[in-house]
Amino acid sequence: MNVSYPFRKGLLGFSLIFLTACSGPWNNPNGPEQQDKITYNASYVSQPKHLDPVRAYSSDEGMFTDQIYEPPLQYHYLKRPYELEPMTASAMPSVTYLDEQLQPLEEDAKDPAFSLITIKLKRDILFQPHPAFARNDQGKSLYLFDTAEQSKDYLLLSDFPETDARQLVSDDYIYQMKRMADSANKFPLFGLMSDYIVGMSELSDEIKAAKVKGEWLDLRQFNLEGVERIDELTYTIRIKGIYPQFVYWLAMRFFAPIPWEADRFYHNPGFIDKNLVLDWNPVGTGPFMMVSNQPKREIILERNPNYREDYYPSEGSEDDRARGFLKDAGKRMPFIDRAVYRMDSATPQWAKFMQGYYDRSGEDSSNVNSATFDQAFTVGPDGLDLTPELIANNIQVDEEIRPSINYTAFNMRDPVVGGYTEDRQKLRQAISIAWDDQEYVDIFENGLGKAAHGPVPPGLYGYREGQAGMNPYVYDWNETTGRAERKSLDYARRLLSEAGYPNGRHKETGEPLILYLDTTSRDNSPSSDWMRRQLQKLGIQLEFRVTDFSRFKEKIRQGNTQIFKWGWLADYPDPENFLFLLDSRQGSLKCQCDGSNYINYDRADYDALYDKVKTLTNGPERLAAIHDMVAMVQKDAPWIWGYNVKDYFLANQWLSNTKRHGISYSTLKYVRVDPAMRSQYQQAWNQPNLVPLAGTLLALIGLMIPVMGAFRRRQKLTIETDD
Repeated sequence: MNVSYPFRKGLLGFSLIFLTACSGPWNNPNGPEQQDKITYNASYVSQPKHLDPVRAYSSDEGMFTDQIYEPPLQYHYLKRPYELEPMTASAMPSVTYLDEQLQPLEEDAKDPAFSLITIKLKRDILFQPHPAFARNDQGKSLYLFDTAEQSKDYLLLSDFPETDARQLVSDDYIYQMKRMADSANKFPLFGLMSDYIVGMSELSDEIKAAKVKGEWLDLRQFNLEGVERIDELTYTIRIKGIYPQFVYWLAMRFFAPIPWEADRFYHNPGFIDKNLVLDWNPVGTGPFMMVSNQPKREIILERNPNYREDYYPSEGSEDDRARGFLKDAGKRMPFIDRAVYRMDSATPQWAKFMQGYYDRSGEDSSNVNSATFDQAFTVGPDGLDLTPELIANNIQVDEEIRPSINYTAFNMRDPVVGGYTEDRQKLRQAISIAWDDQEYVDIFENGLGKAAHGPVPPGLYGYREGQAGMNPYVYDWNETTGRAERKSLDYARRLLSEAGYPNGRHKETGEPLILYLDTTSRDNSPSSDWMRRQLQKLGIQLEFRVTDFSRFKEKIRQGNTQIFKWGWLADYPDPENFLFLLDSRQGSLKCQCDGSNYINYDRADYDALYDKVKTLTNGPERLAAIHDMVAMVQKDAPWIWGYNVKDYFLANQWLSNTKRHGISYSTLKYVRVDPAMRSQYQQAWNQPNLVPLAGTLLALIGLMIPVMGAFRRRQKLTIETDD
């Protein structure tokens, strides 16, 4: 049978569909594997806003910046509790105590004027290839322009044909610390760091006075009194007094090196209009470099060809060994060549993970969220179990109790719920008993959390398990079950009566006790209804004052709240990073600043203990002070202690070294991918169902045969008529 060209073309198209079904999955969003490169496929929900290490602070930003930038210290990947180790430093920093005349003191000096921290760097560390380092035969930078017209042909970093690199030196770390003092860079922790680093406030004033709008300011010409270059690979930081926790800051991206050449390069005329800025185009010494930044679509990292020798850790726990986290011990990293991150919302992100197109189910702090929980877990008598589908797919599960706390706060200056008298303490204690945060976690957080008993979360020095750490004002210890059990509502009602509000009414006026919770959420949401019910148990009415986030933060700063919900995620794994949240000198009203003590808790005896904890190294004296502080705030109940978040992370079976770190985001270099296994499972999990397609094709052929027959008969009749 002869057929027309359109019909033959249709048959050819269907034939091609059948052939491609045999060559690879049709729905692969990643495209074919690059045979010469091992690629890690990932996704993200929120795009990063800042990639400059002086400004980037959020987890969305750390996910990328921490693969590129290297501060002098890092956290051991496997060890728990968290332990610092050198990154670009050749050894852990040394600390010398100094008097007012900068003369050395004994190691056990009680009240030194300064601490001098000395950092020595490893040799032969190179920056990534970058046009900022490219020079001509005379040693001058190739890409420095006087006008925007001269730079008009350069739109992306890839438009610069020449790149080069140079060795990392101590001046690069010093330059970054000077950038912290430049108010134009909006360093988020300037207030804290200027309280410690000698001369930072003064340098900030100098820089501000020297600034000329639109011109690059070479920070090398300024002196930061507390920071000194000793030699090419050694520098010192002088801080005020004793602050042992300062060493943790040296593992944060804020203290990563920035070469002056990069700062100068990105201040070329016309670059800012093209987003050719450091905040968009990082330049570092880390294992990866950013080669594409389209944050609303995808971000691509590639292996830094200049990355130094770096080896997978050889120490870990027995559990680490059992889970295969030590199989790569002593092997050179990184294990992948490329990481492609695609922006996706939760539902398609999960679908692509289950199809094998994303190696993990997400890259955020916990990649199991409310939208995917029911598809990932079933709740059994012994806790959470993977669903049968995930078990069949050999999905890996990693869990981590995040060093964080989510709490409900009382404004301690409020005339109703604030104050330190016994009746106010009992009022807050009664509310804390009725307010069952474990129930909240089970209902609204899918059980991914653990009720807190105080400000120090699990996993940190000073945290106590069991009866020793129990909050005795909210819980009783059950010797039979070996667990803390929330005190009865009858006891809470008795406390409320002793506080002056029997049955939730003022004992003298009979007026109902109405409390107000400031929030940015709807007041008719399920969680709002739950909160109302908690206080209704005691006869207390709860009203919501809803506003936008900017107004909400302003009310907190001005002390115009009564109750509000808040939280804190550790900057570093030390109890001081949580205990400082209740230091009166951090109170937003007392310091007239954006302090972290948003509830204006103010007790001199707490502050005195905090000063001890802040300056002592770990030992019996520090531990005793921590326990005294926790006991004090448990009684005062300035917070309803809330819960510590428990994160769950899912990864496909071809991904190795998946252990997550509650503090550091610099973990991509440890990850290993088996591309052959991934391709095998992608094929198996994404086979198209061709039966409906085949049926459609046969039906189409069946319809077209009589149509074509009629067409040919009509054509023949026309020819005969014309004859």
